Amino acid sequence: MRFVLSLFAAVVIALCAAAHEVRPAYLEVNETEAGHYDVIWKQPILDGRRLKLEPSFPEGCTRENERVSAPAATLITRWSMSCDLNSGTLAIEGLDRTLTDVFLRMDRLDNEDISIVLRPEANSVDLGQSQGAPLLAYFRIGVEHIIFGYDHLLFVLGLVLLVRPHQLLATVTAFTIAHSITLASSSLAGITLPGPPVEITIAMSIALLGAEAIYRMQGRDTLSQTRPWIIAFGFGLIHGFGFAGALSEIGLPRDAEVMALLLFNLGVEAGQVAFVLFLLALAWLGLRLYRHGEHAVKTAAAYAIGITGSYWAIERIVATFF
Repeated sequence: MRFVLSLFAAVVIALCAAAHEVRPAYLEVNETEAGHYDVIWKQPILDGRRLKLEPSFPEGCTRENERVSAPAATLITRWSMSCDLNSGTLAIEGLDRTLTDVFLRMDRLDNEDISIVLRPEANSVDLGQSQGAPLLAYFRIGVEHIIFGYDHLLFVLGLVLLVRPHQLLATVTAFTIAHSITLASSSLAGITLPGPPVEITIAMSIALLGAEAIYRMQGRDTLSQTRPWIIAFGFGLIHGFGFAGALSEIGLPRDAEVMALLLFNLGVEAGQVAFVLFLLALAWLGLRLYRHGEHAVKTAAAYAIGITGSYWAIERIVATFF
């Protein structure tokens, strides 16, 4: 039994430790006067390295007055250019070799504005064609942020393991309300916390849930078991600042901030609900096929969550202070 638990935990740690949350890059192009544009290109820095991504504009576009800065974990390049961006193709070179998306926002004076997400499998856009409803891109970014946000998913998994069936709805609702509050406060009111302490606290919250799930299976009562919505709400406030990190990379569209934020949050919730339903369906199928293995699987999952959260916390502390 101990060998099975150790093997399961090691596999989960290896998969999760090797994977990083997918952070989008951001390209903003503003037409200041006919044929003249100001460009902002933001790309994430992962493990101290920038991704090999480069915007490719139609022929005749050359950069002028280029400036580079690197606040936090983002590389920002600004420049101006004069050319025709009402036709032709804009592409992101190197995107097909990554797992990253690029959010493109282009404001044009005499043509349709563009807000679209470019992906590894679709890394270009025809500037002469209509791109549909731009705000819906925020919903998709929200879904992808939760689905590829492994730390957030592990926290939700910990909640599912910890709470009893009649507590699940209230607990998930408390988590949702809490991270919605801080997400809105950060995005609309500029209330933020430094990134490293937020990421460390998120990792520690995962480790705590793993330990609490083990305590429950051992028959030990704690506050997080009798009142799990309190724990979910408290840590949900911190996770909300983590969700806000994705929006800080791409910003909110002018004159549509509230709607974009709502769509992003709905995307996060849709991804979260889909994950919970997947877990419940997996649990139901497992019980149908192998009822006697329920305790062993739950114990292995709890240990894996606790060990992985502890690993992330130590990793993030070392990266921050050493």
